[in-house]
Parts: sequence; C-alpha cells; structure tokens
Amino acid sequence: MRTSHPVGPGGLLVRRIFLYARRIGQHAGWVKRNDAGPPRTGGSEKETLVGFLDYLREAVARKVEGAPEPAVRTPGVESGTSVLGLAKHLTAVERYYFLGADVRSWPGTMRPGAKDTVESVVAAYREAVRQANEVIAGYVDLTAPAPPTARKGSEASMRWLLVHMIEETGRHAGHVDILREQIDGATGR
Repeated sequence: MRTSHPVGPGGLLVRRIFLYARRIGQHAGWVKRNDAGPPRTGGSEKETLVGFLDYLREAVARKVEGAPEPAVRTPGVESGTSVLGLAKHLTAVERYYFLGADVRSWPGTMRPGAKDTVESVVAAYREAVRQANEVIAGYVDLTAPAPPTARKGSEASMRWLLVHMIEETGRHAGHVDILREQIDGATGR
C-alpha cells in the first residue's frame, strides 16, 4: 500500500510547480498540440492495421513539421539521434520494406544531409508512405508473402510486415516526440 505521493512527501508541491512552469512556458512560446486519440478504422484486419500505421506515420510527419533549424538536425541524445534524422530513417525503412530500395548503411539513414530541410524530408517521407500504401492496397490476403526485402531469409507475410512497421514507426514516433519536446516544448501527436 502506498503511503505517500509517488514523487515523495513533497510530491504535491512538486506537481504544482511543474504545472505552473508548464503554464508559464506555454505563454513563453512553447507549442502545445492537442493529442489525437487512436484512429477509428474500418472493421477488417487490414483496415485496422493500416489505420494504426497511418496514424503513427502522420504523428511523425506532424511532429517534424515546424521544428526549428538548426535544432531539428541537432542530436538530442548521446547516440546522435535527431528529429530530422529519425524522419529520414523512417523514410528509408518504408522504401526498404515496401518498395525494395537498397540500404547500404542503416546508421547513415539517421543522419540528415546539409541540403535536407524539414520540408524536403517530410515531403520525401509522405511520398514513401504514399507509395508503400499503394503496395499494401494490392494485398487482399495478409497471409501472402510480403515484398522480397521484408522476407530476407524468412517467410514474412504482409501481416507480419504491417505489425513490424507499426512497432518500428511507433517506437521512433516516441523518440521524435521526446526530442521535439526538448527543442521547443511541443507536445501531442
């Protein structure tokens, strides 16, 4: 049984200070977005899987849009991960799994180039998603083999690929969310 606030005996005071700082920060220019709840999808398995994947994809794109230079490309953690780098990486992931694009260096997909801009990276990501969705639309049976790059050495189905992409995109969407909040306080999906 818990006998104190999870943050300790002064937890309520800490919480009030946090809420006050957040309110002041919002007036100082922090961006707070409304959080979009999970999507309402169609009734089929495919509609549900694609609906959640598209929801996560859009959350990433929206989180990258409007992020200020140079912070958007500046690593926010020791590993060198940046908001723009994550969007570039997810573009490469979409192209690799659904479109058969070759990836010579996965770590290289995380580094934005000098000519990359928020607009160009988000546009490339959205285009890769559009093309990937065309591939997905061609599948009636989710037990059918996924495109060849997704099956290297295995018998991966389109169902497996969609679930994997939900996991991959969701994980990186969380990274983008935290890094963007560190940049300018923007929160929400």
